[in-house]
Amino acid sequence: MATSNNSDRNAGLALMGAAAAALVIANTPLVHAYEAALHAQFGPLSVHYWIADALMALFFLLVGLEVKREWYDGRLATAEARRLPMIAAVAGMAVPAGIYLAVTGGDPALFRGWAIPAATDIAFALGVLALLGSRAPPSIKLLLVTIAIIDDIGAVIIIALFYTADLSVPALAASAALLALMSGLNIFGVRRLWPYLLLAAALWVAVFQSGVHATIAGVLAALTIPLGRGEPVSPLKKLEHGLHPLVMFGVVPLFGFASAGVTIGGLDQLTDPLPLGIAGGLFLGKQIGVFAAVWLAVKLGAARQPEAVSWRQIYGAALLCGIGFTMSLFIGALAFTDQALIDEAKIGTLAGSLLAGLLGFLVLRTAPPLPCPEDDREEAAEIFGADADEDPTVCNDAFAAPR
Repeated sequence: MATSNNSDRNAGLALMGAAAAALVIANTPLVHAYEAALHAQFGPLSVHYWIADALMALFFLLVGLEVKREWYDGRLATAEARRLPMIAAVAGMAVPAGIYLAVTGGDPALFRGWAIPAATDIAFALGVLALLGSRAPPSIKLLLVTIAIIDDIGAVIIIALFYTADLSVPALAASAALLALMSGLNIFGVRRLWPYLLLAAALWVAVFQSGVHATIAGVLAALTIPLGRGEPVSPLKKLEHGLHPLVMFGVVPLFGFASAGVTIGGLDQLTDPLPLGIAGGLFLGKQIGVFAAVWLAVKLGAARQPEAVSWRQIYGAALLCGIGFTMSLFIGALAFTDQALIDEAKIGTLAGSLLAGLLGFLVLRTAPPLPCPEDDREEAAEIFGADADEDPTVCNDAFAAPR
């Protein structure tokens, strides 16, 4: 995630633009050409499945690389550092799922959608923070990133455990053998990337044939890439650096364009249980779960409140966690086979994400400045670029809690 602030802003805008373009096209006569292009066969898969199963494996590879780096050599390298974002992320997944199940009333046909509002779209959220500039203090950026990393781990586990088809034992055995071979390369000190990448491609094919969703191959492959703790340049960091622009400016906007196209008939669509449950989970569940978990953890002494961040700021970050977009659309397509339900899930995802993003932006945008600790500025500059703080002397809120 070591990109510049402008890069984060542009990646977020690219994703927003792709989603908006898909929505416009889906509600014009061009919708037929749009759907025909997505369902066109290209070899063994349709164009849409190549995007969702193959290209999104690169997205999950990047997620895996970032998680591994942060867990062993970054902001999550100690138990204390993991505690607050882990508590917040778990609550931020559980409460939205509970709201979804409550709204849908335990309908068996809708049950598989329980995980759709549990996700956070880090690209969208960071894009909103980048648009805020110095109005988003470094500490809140760091908190949101760490929550999103734990959230990504949870989403990967959910996909692997709950959205897996019938399993093929031979393909699973082949996947395990390839994974063991890649791990062996790491153990014996192989640091060139090309053997890992060749085996990762084979691993994708094996996982695809196994019944486990093929994108999980990306995460598994990432775990075998040598990290080189403390090294400024390592195979993992080199691959992460190379993948980041390809994924954030190519794969993710393309997936957004392929997935966000849905015909909008009217606001009454939002009152159906499925879209209402998803929108409610993202907009209400995320902010309640994340904010309440952080507040309770701090008040009970289980974790420390981030420095120079007020409760108002934390509430703004909790709202931004409700931007589910990419991962929510992805899980929605896995949860249902009925296209009508998939479209309803898209509407709920778009509505909940839009509400959460707009209110989160307003909460953080209207907060007055507060002096910012030097170490937070340095760490945020490393993650978000040297221009992460337009005014390096301030964080951002006059409503900071007494310390």
